[in-house]
Amino acid sequence: MLDFSVLGPYLPMLTGAVWVTLKFTFWSTIFGFIGGFFLALVTMSKNPVLSFFGKAYVSVFRGTPLLVQLMIIYFATPQLTGYTISALEAGVLAFGLNSTAYISEALRGGIMAVDKGQWEGAMSLGVPKSRIILDIVLPQAIKNALPSLVNESIMLLKDSSLVSVIGVADTLRWADLIQAKTFRAFEAFIVAAAVYYVLVMALSFLGGYLEKKVRVSD
Repeated sequence: MLDFSVLGPYLPMLTGAVWVTLKFTFWSTIFGFIGGFFLALVTMSKNPVLSFFGKAYVSVFRGTPLLVQLMIIYFATPQLTGYTISALEAGVLAFGLNSTAYISEALRGGIMAVDKGQWEGAMSLGVPKSRIILDIVLPQAIKNALPSLVNESIMLLKDSSLVSVIGVADTLRWADLIQAKTFRAFEAFIVAAAVYYVLVMALSFLGGYLEKKVRVSD
């Protein structure tokens, strides 16, 4: 028999766990977006060394499992640097570095979709290259890449459950602890799944709203 009432005393813990999940996803997305923007520029650079570095970065982080990257950062950082990194810091760093590779490719595609005539027109008017990128190219690149960026944020939210393996007190970790205490695995993990589903649907709704606003502004 199912009995969700046994989870009642643990619901306050769930609130904190959901907050950890949201905080983790937010900072990983910010990290990935900023890093992805600069990596996209590096990859598109005419300098062969920079371009090679950018492509190699994308290849490594897209070609190796995210969980392996997380384990390397969490367990190897103290060994190599002497700094005891927290589980949450390791998670944000690993997911941010991984997301950087995917977001850079989305932004690179968005940048390449911008009409070259706009570059040439702005340069003929004497607009500095940095202003061309920030004021003309980047806004249009984000519009072009918005569906991919929203999808990457959703993937980060769902994949955030992986940080539970290194002890981050996120939503999945909450469910794991509750089933260990109550031996009610089905109820605990169904609630965790429902939480992730609601968060993903909310993020999908926000992404759809932003896409509509972008289309209207065009």
